[in-house]
Amino acid sequence: MARFGDGLALGPDLSSAAAAAVEQALAPLSAAPDLVCVFVTGDDPDEVEAAAVAAELAAGPALVLGCSASGVIGAGRGVEERGAVSAWAAVLPGARLDAFRLETLKGDDRLIVVGMPEGQDDDVVGVLLADPYSFPVDAFVERSDEALPGLPLVGGLAEGSGLGETGHGEVRLFVGGEVHRDGAVGVVIGGSVAAATVVSQGARPIGPDMVVTKAEENVLYELAGVPALEKLEQIVIGLPEEEQELAGRGLLIGVAMDEYADEHEHGDFLVRGVVGADTDSGAIAIGDVVDVGRTVRFQVRDAGAAEEDLSALLERFDLAPVEGALLFSCNGRGQAMFPDSDHDAKVLDRAFGPAGVGGFFAAGEIGPVAGRNHVHGFTASILAFGRAEETT
Repeated sequence: MARFGDGLALGPDLSSAAAAAVEQALAPLSAAPDLVCVFVTGDDPDEVEAAAVAAELAAGPALVLGCSASGVIGAGRGVEERGAVSAWAAVLPGARLDAFRLETLKGDDRLIVVGMPEGQDDDVVGVLLADPYSFPVDAFVERSDEALPGLPLVGGLAEGSGLGETGHGEVRLFVGGEVHRDGAVGVVIGGSVAAATVVSQGARPIGPDMVVTKAEENVLYELAGVPALEKLEQIVIGLPEEEQELAGRGLLIGVAMDEYADEHEHGDFLVRGVVGADTDSGAIAIGDVVDVGRTVRFQVRDAGAAEEDLSALLERFDLAPVEGALLFSCNGRGQAMFPDSDHDAKVLDRAFGPAGVGGFFAAGEIGPVAGRNHVHGFTASILAFGRAEETT
C-alpha cells in the first residue's frame, strides 16, 4: 500500500469528476490521507466551486487544497482545454499542516499581506496557490525570505475558466472547506517530512558568461565592457542558423545565482526574458533588476532544451526513492510546446517510477532557485516527497 496517490477524471459533470478523481487518488493509500490537492478545469466558475465542494466531501477529514486552472495533471497525463479534475492525496505521518489564506490590505504607501502562519523551527516547505489578478504574488514571493527565512515555496498561479476567456473574478481557490475568489491559499508542511524541490527552467545557454559592467534597474547598458546590444549581436551572429532562429523568436537571459562557481551550466541561472532594446543607446531591457558585477549569459528555449533540462535535473535529484510529487507546469509547456499535454507528466513518471503525481498547468510557477523563492514562466516546478525517517 502507498502513501501517495493520484487521480484524473474528465467532465462535463465536474462535481462527479471531482468525486471520481479523489476516489482514484485515495484507492492505493495505506491509511486515510492527511492532505488532498484538487485542481479543476471548467468553463463555468460556479461549476468549479461545486466541484471543490464535491472533492471536499469525497476526501473526508483530510485538508483539501486546490484551485481552478487551464489544465490539470494526474494519472500520468496532462489534460488541457477540456473539463477535467485531477486529485493528489498524501499520507503524511508525523507532519504538521498549517493551512492559510492570504489577503492584501492597503497601507499608507504599500500593500500589506496578512494571513501567513508564523514560522516554526521544523517548517519544511510551503505550497502556495495564488490569483494573479488580485494578489501581488511576484512581490510576495520575492520577499518571502524576509518573513519566512529558509522556507522554500512551491506552487503556481491559478487561472479562471480554462475553456473560455479568463479574467478577474473567475479564479477559484479552495482550502480547508472554503472557496475563495481572490488572494492566495496554501499550506505550510512541517515536522517529520522528507521533501525536496526542483525547478526546471527549460532554457539552454548560448554564448559566453559575461559580467554586467553598466546597468540601471532592469536596463543593461554594457556587458563585459561592450554596449549590451552590440555584444548580443556579436553572439547571435556566431550561432548556428537553428539557434539564431530560436533567439529571434524569444531571447532570454540568465543571471548566475552563484558568482563563485567555476562554470555556469543548466540550473545555475535565474532565467528571465529580454523585453526590449534601444538601438540609440545600445541598451537591453530585461525582466528583472540586475546589479553591476553580476554574471549573465544569454539563453534560448525550445522543446528540446526544455526536455533535456528537466530530465537532467531529475536524474541527479537527491531524494530517493520519490513516493509522491506535486507538479506545477507552465501553461506554455503543454501542447503549446510539446506534441501533447502529457510531456512533463511522462518525464516524471520515467524518473520517479510508480509515484503518485498530481498538479496543474499554471499561469506562472513558484519555486526556489539557489535557495531563494521566485515566480517563473515556462518552467516545471516540482515538490517531491520521499520516505521520512521513522519516528519513535
